[in-house]
Formats: sequence, structure tokens, C-alpha cells
Amino acid sequence: MTTPTPRAPLMPLDEALARLVAVAGERSLADTETLPTAAALGRVLAQAVVSALDVPPADNSSMDGYALRAADLAGDAPLPVSQRVPAGSVGTVLQPGTAARIFTGAPIPAGADAVVMQEQCELTPGDPPQVRVSGQVDPGQWIRRRGEDVQHGSTVLAAGMRLTPQALGLAASVGAARLQVLRRPRVGLFSTGDELVMPGEPLPPGAIYNSNRFTLRALLEAAGCTVEDLGIVPDRLDATRAALSQAAQGNDLIITSGGVSVGEEDHLKPAVQAEGRLDLWQMAIKPGKPLAFGAVRRGAPGTGEALFMGLPGNPVSSFVTFLLAVAPVLRALQGMPATLPAAQALRADFDWPRPDKRREFLRARLNAAGGLDLFPNQSSGVLTSAVWADGLVDNPPGQAIARGDTVRFLPLSALVGA
Repeated sequence: MTTPTPRAPLMPLDEALARLVAVAGERSLADTETLPTAAALGRVLAQAVVSALDVPPADNSSMDGYALRAADLAGDAPLPVSQRVPAGSVGTVLQPGTAARIFTGAPIPAGADAVVMQEQCELTPGDPPQVRVSGQVDPGQWIRRRGEDVQHGSTVLAAGMRLTPQALGLAASVGAARLQVLRRPRVGLFSTGDELVMPGEPLPPGAIYNSNRFTLRALLEAAGCTVEDLGIVPDRLDATRAALSQAAQGNDLIITSGGVSVGEEDHLKPAVQAEGRLDLWQMAIKPGKPLAFGAVRRGAPGTGEALFMGLPGNPVSSFVTFLLAVAPVLRALQGMPATLPAAQALRADFDWPRPDKRREFLRARLNAAGGLDLFPNQSSGVLTSAVWADGLVDNPPGQAIARGDTVRFLPLSALVGA
């Protein structure tokens, strides 16, 4: 009688992340390209943007109104309007005892030290017209100072950040017409399983539609990757090896779903071992315990290898494991911080009396009262829970939750788009 091989203990998520990020960080992308600023949304900045000017470039008005010297209002006499300064033009020196009609964004004429909004002024027509001001006027009011937003020589966008719409606007505000960015990570993607068929095809008995292909491809593209989609690979060792070899050629990372268990039809483990190297981990999380991690050779010696990550086949397990493990790897490849986002402390408006011994990630949604509701079915096969939810409750191992408790909440927006 043979003695069964003892199972390795489940790996804590933090330990798994540290290992994953360390390997990916050693392979961080170095290739760059230069793009027009308008075309760089979502890309990772490779070179910091340093401002060659002050923003704003001159003191300017933050209101439509009148520019004047505050001291000229000591009496009650109206001030003659000596000039008109629209945005995009430069006025002349303001003579003492006069005011300038000015519009938002226009440079402050030399000699003026305040702007009075037009609602605080009464204009009397004439040649010249005269303006009477009501209320207190303080030097400096309604004036945006030169360089108060950005100073010449300052770094406005740091290398390694993902470019958001507002970051592109800031780059444009300092005159950056083009930005140097990292090339996109290249990812090969395929699913394994003879039971999988594509939407639009007939669904034979025992078959299911391949939802993971759509979820994972969309997650990869949202993370800024280019995806080589190799479709569904038959449950055969030779077909799996061929798919791995093809995916390794032009990609930095290979992602698969399904086939990372220990069943007789799970061919990924021997296929990856034949084409490269593999660690098969059992992570102490629910959903998403099985995770395969390794690398696949690109073929000829010296051509390197592509990293490999095999995700579980259950749709919610695949989704959650991507957020917790794959997304940090993609950030590390791009030289970005690869930790999980900071959790929000929120009130649980639900009970969770029977926790798992593993660290759980429960699908939850913020409600109108500022608390969290829990999706009633937390099964790893219920993909509707991932659509309904707007975040995950990060629940420690063995921790029961009672209504009113404070829990850790990770918004999906932060997990997907960080």
C-alpha cells in the first residue's frame, strides 16, 4: 500500500503576490514609442513630462469684470474705463484712477492689482464709460497668479504612471505635443476544454459557452495589453503544447483558463513542463484557489521565454484571480506599483455567519445608505454576481461577519483600472 503524498499547504495571497511581482519586475518592459498626446490615453508614461513654462504664463483674471487698483476705490467716485482686455490679448499699462474691462483668462494689465466681478459693478455709458464698484475690494482678489498651477522646470507627470484623460490635459497645458510611453504588454490568451463552444454556435449536450474568453480578453485590453487570442484548444497534450509554443513566440505573458486541476483531461501541467517550467500553486483564497505560474520557452536558445499564468476555469474564480494576481503582474511588467489598491472601510449590511478557512473575496455592492449588500449566491460559477457587484469584500480567513460590522471593500474600478 502506497502512502499518499502530503499536500503542500495553501499559499497566502500576499506571499503569492510577492513572488509573482518579483519575477515580473525583473522582466519589466523597456521598449518605448512616442505618440501624439491625444493618442496616449491609458498608456504608461516612459519619460517624465517636465514643464518648459509657467502655467498660467501670466497673472490673469478668474472672472469677467474690471481690473483696477484697489487703492483707487478709497472714495465713492466712479472710475473711467480706459481699455478692454479680452482673453487672448494683452492690455496696456493701466493708468492710475482708471479701470480696464477684462474677461476670464485675460492677462492682468500692468498697474492693476485686483479684479472686481461684473456683478459687483454698475456701468454708466459715456465716452469713456464709467464704472462704480460696490462692496469691499482687496488687492489680489480674482487674480490667478503666474505659475500658481505649474512652475517652469517642475515635473508634472512622473514616469511610470498610467495616463488618464486629466493627465493628457495637463501634458497639453504645458505644451507637450508628444509623449514617450512604454509599448503595450503582449499577451497570448487561450482556453482549454472540449466542453467549450463559442456564442452563436449550437450548444450540444454537456457543452457550455466560453465566457472566460470574453471576460479575460476584455480585462487584458482594459489593462492596456495587446491580445493574441488563440481561441479554444482541444483537451489533448499535443494541441496544448502547440498552443503554448505559438503563444510564446511574440508575447510577454500567456494566460489560460481551465485545465489547472489534477484531472485526467487537464493537460496544461505536463504541456507547460515540456515547453518550459511550471509551479502549480494552491492559493489560500476563495474563489480562485488553483493558480499555475511559470514560463514557456520561445524556441531557439537565447530567445528567452514568455511568462505563463494558468487561471481556474470557473468564471468567477477566473475573474477574481485575474484581479488579484494577473493585474499586479501586468503592472509590474510596466514598472508600476503592483500592490492591491487600498481597501475602504465600510459597513456590512449583511450577515456572513459561516466563513471559509481561506481568505474570501465576496461580491458586494454599495447601497444608498452607505453600507454594503451581499450578492445572495457566492458560488464560483455564478457570473451574474460579478456583474451585479461593484466591489469585493476582502474577508480574513475564518472571520464571520455580522450586520453592522466594518469590513474591507475593494472597488472593482480600482482593481481593474489601477
